[in-house]
Amino acid sequence: MSRPFVNWSGSLTFTPSGYAEPADEDEVRELVLRARESGTTLRPVGSGHSSSPLVRTDDGILVSLDRMGGVVDQAGERATVRGGSRLKALGEGLYEAGLAMDNLGDVDYQSIAGATATGTHGTGLGFGNLSTQVAELRLVTGTGEVLDVSATRNTDLLPAARLSLGALGVVTQLTLDVQPRYELRRMALCAPIEWTLDHLAELQHTNRNMDFYWYPRSDLTQIRTLNRAEDPIEGRMWAPRRVVGSGPWNEPRELKIGPTHRTIPQDRTLRFEEIEYMLPSEAFPACFAEVRRRILNRHRRTVAWRVLVRTIAADDIWLSNAYGRSTTTIACLQNTSLPYEEYFRDMEAVFRQYGGRPHWGKKHWLTARELRPLFPRWDDFQAARRRLDPDGVFLTPDLARLLEEA
Repeated sequence: MSRPFVNWSGSLTFTPSGYAEPADEDEVRELVLRARESGTTLRPVGSGHSSSPLVRTDDGILVSLDRMGGVVDQAGERATVRGGSRLKALGEGLYEAGLAMDNLGDVDYQSIAGATATGTHGTGLGFGNLSTQVAELRLVTGTGEVLDVSATRNTDLLPAARLSLGALGVVTQLTLDVQPRYELRRMALCAPIEWTLDHLAELQHTNRNMDFYWYPRSDLTQIRTLNRAEDPIEGRMWAPRRVVGSGPWNEPRELKIGPTHRTIPQDRTLRFEEIEYMLPSEAFPACFAEVRRRILNRHRRTVAWRVLVRTIAADDIWLSNAYGRSTTTIACLQNTSLPYEEYFRDMEAVFRQYGGRPHWGKKHWLTARELRPLFPRWDDFQAARRRLDPDGVFLTPDLARLLEEA
């Protein structure tokens, strides 16, 4: 049985030759073994939030883990969850157990397996992407083997499997590092772009989470912060006496207090396309200056959406965009009803000039030839992929373009 697939933004549509929703790991194994025997590709899919064509498989089988969700077990500050768990429901399940994830991204529509497989991230100098919260995982490889990967089992595969693009196997279960639940206070402030850039380092260091939107039409920013609700507000956010004339934006506003899973993600009723690159933090000032210059000079008339700046801590995950370096990200958003390719390609040229790595789940035009030099452990990941999927069961044409040089 098959059905048309449309991603969240509507920019990716295809009809796979087959579609399956396994209920358990045994059914996943059967699907993999049948695909291997018949020479068919098989592609796991999460919620479909990604705007890149990672899940496209016109001639293969699309496998959804929507029936494989929920918290399996908890022990201390670790929780084992099923791969198909959506982040919103997972947040509620952990909360009921008295737990919370350390950090989240802006969106809770995704599945946990999909979010970690693509390097989804939030913001904050002390926080890595969501993949860094994965302590253990369980996957069905391209040979149908069920493999446990952790600090004590198949340890050599852990830095590959925590962020794998779904190229190593179908992740059926993950064990996450979590912590006792807590509440955060979200605040916001509007300020001129020059002031925000001048005070950026201090804002980043004095807040648990901090990011900002830059609005090209007005040349203003919205600064967003999150801190533990019990922590004092004083000294964390401030504003120049003259910000944007008069009105409520002149002073920081408290927007919400609540558990992490209800305060970090934001509602996304309007659909958009997005390109995001991860830059070495030391390259951010020069890169952002050029991005701003080009948008104001070339694209301001057609750019109706904002530019988002966030931070990610360095990690040691082989395909992570923050591998080996403290990272600052720049994301350009565009309403789905407006053209984006000329704008995004122009921005990509700037990002690449400053050593940027593309977000795996968002728009970019790089292939394996351009990607390989950006990731020091690229060849190690490829060796792990060929070991776990020797027949290319998971290697769709789009993945092949990303992972294999012509």
